[in-house]
Amino acid sequence: MSTSKPGALPEDLVGHLSTPQAGRFLNLSSRTLEKHRTYGTGPIYRKIGGRVVYTIEDLNAWSARGARCSTTDPDAELVSAAKPIGAGGQPAKRDRDA
Repeated sequence: MSTSKPGALPEDLVGHLSTPQAGRFLNLSSRTLEKHRTYGTGPIYRKIGGRVVYTIEDLNAWSARGARCSTTDPDAELVSAAKPIGAGGQPAKRDRDA
C-alpha cells in the first residue's frame, strides 16, 4: 500500500523526466514534445548522455507561460503550437498555405 502525501508526484515523475514521462505530466504526446524541441517552441530540456530529459520546474515554467485570466488578457504570453516559427515569431506558412 502506497502512503504518498497528497499532491506529491508519483515515484516515476521525480527528478529528470524522459520525453514520455514529460508528455504524461503535460498531457501531451511524446511526438508533440519532439516537434517542440525541433522547432524551439517547447520547454527547456537537457541532453544527458544522448538522452533527452526535462525537469518538473522547466515543464511548469513553460506551461505557466500560457496561464490566462480571460481570453482578452493583454499580459498573457503565448505557448506556441508545435510548428516552425517564421519571421515575427508567428508560425511559418507552408507553400500550400500561401
